[in-house]
Amino acid sequence: MEMEHINENTIRVLIESTDLEERGITFLDLLGNHKQIEDFFYSILEEVDVDEKFHESDAITFQVLPSGNGLELFISKGGPLSEDIDFSSTSGNFEANEFSKLIKKQLMDDDEEKEEENFLDDSSKPTQEVVLRFNEFEDMISLSKQLYLESATSKLYWYKNSYFLYMIFFIEETTERSVEDQITVALEFTQRTPITQGILMEHGRVIMENNALELSRFYFK
Repeated sequence: MEMEHINENTIRVLIESTDLEERGITFLDLLGNHKQIEDFFYSILEEVDVDEKFHESDAITFQVLPSGNGLELFISKGGPLSEDIDFSSTSGNFEANEFSKLIKKQLMDDDEEKEEENFLDDSSKPTQEVVLRFNEFEDMISLSKQLYLESATSKLYWYKNSYFLYMIFFIEETTERSVEDQITVALEFTQRTPITQGILMEHGRVIMENNALELSRFYFK
């Protein structure tokens, strides 16, 4: 883990994947567990704040960017980060779904992102949906390396000690044959399940809100 003072109010910390492993934390934990995110970032502050001057401030802002092999964390005291720092920020009150959206922006161009959001927001657009269950998370990683969704998005849930993949296909932008072909690939790593997306939303925990396959492919190389 590397640390540098950008200015008197801001510390930049580069956290590599090995640093997460040493702490028993995975990217998946940071995507889906708000309390663990908060505890992890404050533990990092304890480590890097050698002169303790940040602990004297009532307002501490954590902002994060994914880097090639980890995370780039900005810690600022006294409010938002300075505008002269070159980065794209998340909310000061860091949320897992905002982290997912930040990563998604790195994986999609603006036109693709707007198109997906329009389909998800428009209930009149025809879609085909399927929920599949993984035996273990490693199967999700393997699937992400084999299946590149076309005109579709995916969500990952945790429910009753299992991971569930919810895929939404945008029918107007694809063909029935293409959808079936993509589901066939997914079934090489998953099983069909009677669990519905409504049950997952009500009783499960969302791990990756959108583009779950892309996020898994991005982080678990």
